[in-house]
Amino acid sequence: MCQLTLKEWHPAIEGHKRNFIAKKGEVIIKEGDPVSGVYFVTSGNVKVHKQWGDKELILRFANDGAIIGHRGISSNTSTYPISATALETTKLCFVDIEFFKTTIKVNQEFAYGLLIFYADELHASEKKMRNLALMSVKGRLAVAILGLRDQFGLDEEGFLNLALSRQDLAAFTGATYETVFRTMNELLAEKLVVVNGKQIGILNEGGLMDLSSK
Repeated sequence: MCQLTLKEWHPAIEGHKRNFIAKKGEVIIKEGDPVSGVYFVTSGNVKVHKQWGDKELILRFANDGAIIGHRGISSNTSTYPISATALETTKLCFVDIEFFKTTIKVNQEFAYGLLIFYADELHASEKKMRNLALMSVKGRLAVAILGLRDQFGLDEEGFLNLALSRQDLAAFTGATYETVFRTMNELLAEKLVVVNGKQIGILNEGGLMDLSSK
């Protein structure tokens, strides 16, 4: 937040922000709760999700530097439309909603950066909806794995720097657990990926890219 705001505004941020730590599995934001403010991820990983009937749908993952809770800023609702849960011990910075709105009004560069972020997020959401409608689960899994690689990177052994359960992977790709389990086994048999517990490693990037374009 400080990176895009005026230096003169930094003391105000220091006076209004609240730093805290969320434990693994802790709910940071609950869908339907009154909007109180926005959160910035200092370190750690968070899943942003919502209920879709009786199913959970993961919209995105937030890591270092990401903002969550901003979807609560709306002229026609006063509740959070999403939930956010820590996937590991996560450090966050919270600012109340009124101060956040004031920061947008006062800091032009911050407002522009937020506008670009909203545009990028909308583009990603539209692309994901298109994939849900037109792409096979196998293709969606390939897209998800490559996207998570771009966001989180790989460790020295080629595994994603994000531990992900099969259930969360299913919620992220918009498929059932059983379908994801079966499709992951196909990717394993084709030697496109390797799995070690909740860690997913990439063996054949080209093969995944081919699937993601179908």
